[in-house]
Amino acid sequence: MHHQDYKILDNPVWNALQTVHSNFASGTETIQRYPVDVLQLIGCQNPGSADLCEAEAWISEGEKVFLVGTPAPLPPGWKIWQQLNCVQMICPKVSGHPPKTGFDIVPLTENDHDAMLGLVNLVQPGYFYRNTPLLGNYYGIRLGNELVAIAGERLKISGFTEISAVCTHPQFTGRGFAQQLVHHLVTQNLDSGSIPFLHFAAGNTRAQRVYQLLGFSERRMVPFWQLGR
Repeated sequence: MHHQDYKILDNPVWNALQTVHSNFASGTETIQRYPVDVLQLIGCQNPGSADLCEAEAWISEGEKVFLVGTPAPLPPGWKIWQQLNCVQMICPKVSGHPPKTGFDIVPLTENDHDAMLGLVNLVQPGYFYRNTPLLGNYYGIRLGNELVAIAGERLKISGFTEISAVCTHPQFTGRGFAQQLVHHLVTQNLDSGSIPFLHFAAGNTRAQRVYQLLGFSERRMVPFWQLGR
C-alpha cells in the first residue's frame, strides 16, 4: 500500500462514519457523530474549519465529546476540556508470536457486556460505553469465571480497522494477555484484508513496546480534543 493510501487515517472518525460505520452516523453533511451510548466521538469533514454550531442539535448541553484533529475556533458557549496527544500506529504485516499464556482467547458476546464495561472502565475509565462492542469483534481471556483481559475493534474504515480497548485487570498484568489478544486481532484483520491501526497516549512506552513487537510502527501524532457546551 502506498503512503498516500494511509492519508485516510488522518481523519479516522469522519472516514469511519462515511464508510463501514455509516449506519452509526447522525449529523449534517460536514459534521457527524456516533450514538451517545456507542462512542463520544464526532467527526468533521474538515476539522480545522468546521462550524460546531451545526452540531448542536446532536450534542446535548453538558455532554463532552472528542474531536480528532485541531478544531476551528469554538463558537460562543463551547469549551475545550482537555487535549490528548496520541500516537497513531499501523501494522501492515504482523511480526513475531506472543508468548503462550496457557489460556484460551474467547469471543465476547452481548452476554459479556457488563463484564467488558466493568473491566475497561476500571483500567481506562471514560472511553467505553454500553454499546461500544457493537462496533466490531471483541475478545477476552478469562481466569475461571472472571474476565481479566480484553481487546477489540473500534473505528472501521474501508481497508482499515482500529484495535482498541486493550486492557488487563491490574492484578493480572505481565502475563502477556494483551499481546496475545492484539496478535489475534491483527492476524484476523490482515487475513480479511484490513490493515490494523491503533492509538495510545503519548508517553505510554510500555504499550508502545508491546505493539512494536507485533509489527506496529508509528505513523503520526494525532490530537484528540474533548469539547463541550
